[in-house]
Amino acid sequence: MSEQFDTFRNFYPHYLEEHSNRTSRRLHVAGTGLVILTCIVALASGTYALLWLLPLLGYGFAWVGHFFFERNKPATFRSPFYSLLADFVMFRDILTGRIRF
Repeated sequence: MSEQFDTFRNFYPHYLEEHSNRTSRRLHVAGTGLVILTCIVALASGTYALLWLLPLLGYGFAWVGHFFFERNKPATFRSPFYSLLADFVMFRDILTGRIRF
């Protein structure tokens, strides 16, 4: 799909459609949670080398979800900024119960 999105408001519903599989959403939550935790630990401890793990943790879990459960391409390839933002918004929406975990 080569669809272009001019606003995040237009992109987010598409992002949620691309994450309809429950296992994929759970993998995204795990990856995003580990990214947040690793970032906090790295900054609080001054162990900045841990920051190299952020892409591996974030993308690793998400891409397993896409390739094995959703069977689609991650939105990161088409809209990297909106995709990153949407991942954190979806994380929040799952934690607050707006989206089913």
